[in-house]
Amino acid sequence: MDCTIPSQQSALERDSSQPHGEAARKVRVCHVSMCLATGGLERLLVEFARNCSRSRFDQSFVALDSLGQPANDIRELGFSAESVADSADGKIARLFYLRNLFRERQVDIVHSHNTLAHFYAAIAAKLAGVRVVVNTQHGRGCGDNWRARAQFRIANFFSDQIVGVSEDAAELCRRDDRFSRQKTTTIWNGIDLDRFEYQGPAVAPVAISVARLSPEKDFSTLLRAVWILIQDVPEFRLQIVGDGPEREHLRTLCRDLKLDGHIEFLGECSDVPQRLARAGFFVSATLTEGISLTLLEAMATGLPVVTTRVGGNPEVVQDGRTGRLVKAGCPERLANAMREMLLDRDAWPVMGELARQRIEQHFNVRNMVRQYESLYEELLRGKPASTNSRQDSEDK
Repeated sequence: MDCTIPSQQSALERDSSQPHGEAARKVRVCHVSMCLATGGLERLLVEFARNCSRSRFDQSFVALDSLGQPANDIRELGFSAESVADSADGKIARLFYLRNLFRERQVDIVHSHNTLAHFYAAIAAKLAGVRVVVNTQHGRGCGDNWRARAQFRIANFFSDQIVGVSEDAAELCRRDDRFSRQKTTTIWNGIDLDRFEYQGPAVAPVAISVARLSPEKDFSTLLRAVWILIQDVPEFRLQIVGDGPEREHLRTLCRDLKLDGHIEFLGECSDVPQRLARAGFFVSATLTEGISLTLLEAMATGLPVVTTRVGGNPEVVQDGRTGRLVKAGCPERLANAMREMLLDRDAWPVMGELARQRIEQHFNVRNMVRQYESLYEELLRGKPASTNSRQDSEDK
């Protein structure tokens, strides 16, 4: 991946083909997602708001469904965040609401996130005459059924660029829509390194896992791996940060396996950086992944990692250097990897330093946002100004 930050002179400023007044006008970008509630995607949207070049881009954020704390964070940063569901009831109403919003705000770029939001946003953008449409796929696929894959392909027809947050995600996009292969690329996710400062691993038999308690994170396999592990390492402890639909099932499984003294369910926590700093290593049993923000955060803190060899995980974790990768869905292999990690505590500081270096080099959120901004400008070059944009310049 090329993480070079563009020069301060923007591509739009260098492009002499832009009409007079067009280069001086901020580029209007509208992000469209399914919701702005709790989740990794939503946290990334907050980072778009926090780290964008305000002299070049004017951003707005629209959710098709619910709002939550991320929407509040975006508003506190000075950008609008709203839900279509508050004003449009039904699929057709949702589509035309987006079309009218894009027209009224004279949006230059629609940036959608994941497949369903992509479907509505791309069609609405076409109807509104938006100049550029970009989609980011944050997970490992473009839909788990024929309808979602069809929506993905239809939306791609009206789009200029498809972005996977990992090489694995991008390849899945190419596989799902071979007609869009040439306009599919990769931009790795990033995190705020200032928030997750290097601490290094605590020299303690304590692991931490941070994720939504949902089926794809496969905490059931992790609990069974812990049961296997404590037969040899009874002092081991696991802290689980997060909440979700699997909570009660996992608590019941924990009691059935008699793990209450070894596993602590912490729920949603606002002090995740501090929690990470008190752990020896990070562990995840996920079945599917794009680029996990919690994985990046743990490595930035300086924790070695034990996780599954799925999705973008092998693009982040260097097996044997910054952690260990194992087959997904196998408690025995996960338990063995954690046992090996516990037996090699002298190597934790070195692994933690290498983990931090990798995040600094490749997964800095500021570099991520700059890459998207460079992509926006590249796609805008050669695109004719919309009627709304020309009228806006004339009004000024």
